[in-house]
Amino acid sequence: MATTVTKTVFGKYPDGRDCFLYTMTNEKGMEVAVTTVGAAIVKLIVPDAEGKKADLVLGFDKAEDYLVNPSFFGVVVGPNANRIGNAKYEIDGVTYQLDVNDGVNNLHSHIDKGYHKMLWDAEEIAGGVKFTLEDTDGNLGFPGNKKVSVEYTLDEENNLRLHYHATSDKKTILNLTNHTYFNLDGHDSGKIEGHVLSLNAANFTPADAGSIPTGDIVSVKGTPMDFTSPKQVGLEIDAAFDQLQNAGGYDHNWVIDGWKGDGELICFAQVKAKKSSRVMKAYTDLPGVQFYAGNFIAPQKGKGGTDYGPRAGLCLETQYYPDSANKAQFPSCVFGAGREYDSVTVYKFENC
Repeated sequence: MATTVTKTVFGKYPDGRDCFLYTMTNEKGMEVAVTTVGAAIVKLIVPDAEGKKADLVLGFDKAEDYLVNPSFFGVVVGPNANRIGNAKYEIDGVTYQLDVNDGVNNLHSHIDKGYHKMLWDAEEIAGGVKFTLEDTDGNLGFPGNKKVSVEYTLDEENNLRLHYHATSDKKTILNLTNHTYFNLDGHDSGKIEGHVLSLNAANFTPADAGSIPTGDIVSVKGTPMDFTSPKQVGLEIDAAFDQLQNAGGYDHNWVIDGWKGDGELICFAQVKAKKSSRVMKAYTDLPGVQFYAGNFIAPQKGKGGTDYGPRAGLCLETQYYPDSANKAQFPSCVFGAGREYDSVTVYKFENC
């Protein structure tokens, strides 16, 4: 039997439209629930080696809470994820101004009006759900009439596949990501500092005090940024190292080894749970990943009344590097006018 998909009402959008929840279930007992609000991953239920199930992602029990969602739990962020320095960029000699919402910079396009708070259209597809939206020329400071989609599919090998696609009739910035926070022991199990992480990344992009990359690409060797061998997330997270002090812990872009821009999927990360047998492997065809250890998760109530707070989950946000719009030496995130955005990220769940 192939993956099944069920649809239920999840709440109301402010304009009165229904918000829906789609739940994918495979024969191994893995379940993934996604909602039309922000195309967010709401639940991700995976059995451990003994068959005990747990929900591994931070989130909320109803759609309305995703319209607040100060930490961006589970959502698709766009048109541009992460930061753009001084909240502006230039394409072909034209300067575009963005919302100033993170010091003097721009974070995640717009806190209240970005893709993460839009109501996406949805349709069931084989093994999953396809979300789509249309975005008008100039909206939020991004040129071009854009058509955007993200497909979530679940297979029998416990692979959750995210396939992004976007077109624009003008050159524009497109840099989409998913902002899910994972806790492989369960969303209600406390901090992730004991999780063991490895990253297929010998270099990272150091950032200034505002988390804008300097433009350099620097080796992780000999620094707390080195996850080329498996290491507990919390082992050096509070080290007296300027990059960690500036960001309150890990919240940086790592440069994925072996990226050529040819669409090849690269296994860039592996995470092992602290207490359970669960392992997550992550793959992408993008050049970078923002590893965020949840340093600034605002104290709040999540699913089932769970108290969330700092470092209750970690993110592995696949992406073009932050501030690529202003860094010609970084891989370009300018699309449109003959260059379509198309990208795949996969999260695979196993037991050790």
